[in-house]
Amino acid sequence: MLINVALLIGGLLALIWSADRFVYGASAFARNLGLPPLLIGLTIVAMGSSAPEMFVAATASLDGRPDTAIGNVIGSNIANITLILGVTAAVRAVAVDSRTLMREIPMMLGASLLAAWCIWDGFLTFIEAGVLLAGFLLLMSYLIWHAFRQREHAPDAFAQEADDEIPADVSTKTAVFWLLIGIVILPLSSDWLVTGAVGIAHHFGMSDLMIGLTIIAVGTSLPELAASIASLMKKEDDLAVGNVVGSNIFNILAVLAIPGLIAPSQMDANASGRDLYVMLATSGLLAVLLIMGGKPFKLRRWHGILLLSLFVGYQTLIFTSQYSS
Repeated sequence: MLINVALLIGGLLALIWSADRFVYGASAFARNLGLPPLLIGLTIVAMGSSAPEMFVAATASLDGRPDTAIGNVIGSNIANITLILGVTAAVRAVAVDSRTLMREIPMMLGASLLAAWCIWDGFLTFIEAGVLLAGFLLLMSYLIWHAFRQREHAPDAFAQEADDEIPADVSTKTAVFWLLIGIVILPLSSDWLVTGAVGIAHHFGMSDLMIGLTIIAVGTSLPELAASIASLMKKEDDLAVGNVVGSNIFNILAVLAIPGLIAPSQMDANASGRDLYVMLATSGLLAVLLIMGGKPFKLRRWHGILLLSLFVGYQTLIFTSQYSS
């Protein structure tokens, strides 16, 4: 048991650190290549924040545990909105006036509905995973086109904040070094994390889905929490919300496709029922709360408290459902 706890904690810490180094190296390297800052922020940084979920999903799927991979995606998306944005907004009201972000939130809702269409029947097929991946590639193509087109216009708040976060004055050699370090350690740390989490789950009689929805989901969402709090302290409100929205989109289109491509199979009924509905509801709630906040769109402090309450309630529901049955 102690070995599993050590693997879980060590794997989680190494996963978060290596994901940060991966983003640092990749974004610095992209800047040195002369790519638009908005493109780097919308793609490399957003993808990097989903790197923990991506490698965990691949590791779990290869180990024959697709429910853990699917639970990680659904649980992370729920935690990103209820826990991450809940904590962020509870600390201080978050104003969102970015045109870019207002485009991304409908994308997140659309991606969530696409995920629902793929898994509502309790089975994620290879073809459905391919549809998700195709959606990811289309999104990437649009973001690349939009970023280059945006060069001709005045940057909005999100673009400026994203530019400020990209490492400057980093040599290409250093950028490549950290990029490679991240690429090497990410799969190793995800393997430690999954091994430790599965061992703990078996010890306490937890299902593969439950461990993905709880411990792993919250753990892999910690980079978003750190990024959002840091952005809030710098008064980069658009970036604080943008980190979460971008991560949720990539989780659905890129990460959810992984178990379908590697190990398509029947999933736990809760994943395609209870947990899917909660993910859809929280995604829709975020849009409603922003609209209710007035213009500029805002997440107010009571919104944050509401979201945190929903996170606690959902986690309680998972545990009571598991151990009362």
